[in-house]
Amino acid sequence: MTFKIQKSFLKAAMFGLALPALLLNSTVASAKGDYPARPISMVVGYAAGGATDILARLIAKALSDELKQSVIVENKAGANSNIGAEYVARAKNDGYTIYVGTIANTINRALYKDLRYDFVKDFEPVGMMASISNVLVVNPKLPFKTVQDYIQYAKENPGKLTCASSGIGSSINMSCELFKIRTGTNILHVPYRGSGPAVTDLLGGQVDSMFDNLPSSLAHIKGGTLRPIATTTSSRVNSLPDTPTFAEEGVEDFLVQSWFGLNVPAGTPAPIVNRLNQALNKALQKPEVISTFEKNGFMEPEQPNSPERFGQYVQSEIDKWDVVVKKANLTAN
Repeated sequence: MTFKIQKSFLKAAMFGLALPALLLNSTVASAKGDYPARPISMVVGYAAGGATDILARLIAKALSDELKQSVIVENKAGANSNIGAEYVARAKNDGYTIYVGTIANTINRALYKDLRYDFVKDFEPVGMMASISNVLVVNPKLPFKTVQDYIQYAKENPGKLTCASSGIGSSINMSCELFKIRTGTNILHVPYRGSGPAVTDLLGGQVDSMFDNLPSSLAHIKGGTLRPIATTTSSRVNSLPDTPTFAEEGVEDFLVQSWFGLNVPAGTPAPIVNRLNQALNKALQKPEVISTFEKNGFMEPEQPNSPERFGQYVQSEIDKWDVVVKKANLTAN
């Protein structure tokens, strides 16, 4: 009896020692060739209908084709994408939970004092997905049609003109705040839980204007239900050739370019990161993706679109927006 107990104990101990090695070997094997072996969750930190969601669903479909596995978009909206970012930062670093990072995550580093994730330390960059211009759009029932009309109306009605956004610290909000600084205007910010709900209220007349990400407003612009005033990039965008830039309209030093990129939890094996990067770059070359980009105002990332280059870009954005947030004296909880 004693011999049997000792033999059983020895087997259990040996299995306990071998288990970590088995798990490690399984992870390495998955990273090398078996990934992905099951569906992937792509987390978006905003509600459905906004520019981030529109892009994510387009890229998710293309990635599914490349990876031969379903890539399923999950919307975890709130706190200017911080809820979604924190969720992914705490997820397993096995490549099955990926995050659509945006310009907002680099702004949030300076804006929020109690973040429960670090966008640099808790994530690995995979690659840039796209960038876009923002566009000032207004309800067409309002009287102004140019930037100068908008400025004049804001100055004649201080605090009465409303400007919607997808949340405090989003590029939409920061565009409005930067515009106020550059023009000396007093415009009331109205934050929403995503671009989609904000556009809905803009269409309904509950708010007056919005510095929206172009893709989420483009269909309404072309349909005549929203009026474009100006775009925030240095040159006119192809999808709105008749809409001037703010620089053309006399507003100097006012450039904002929103961007979107793929990220995974820190510690994700390099082979998985590289596999996702390769799949992303192939997805961006698909005819249907290129066509949709052209129709919706998305701009392709510059090449080489590597994890290293994307990581460097993220850091440069963090440095830039830290200065703007402090100058505008903005905080969020």
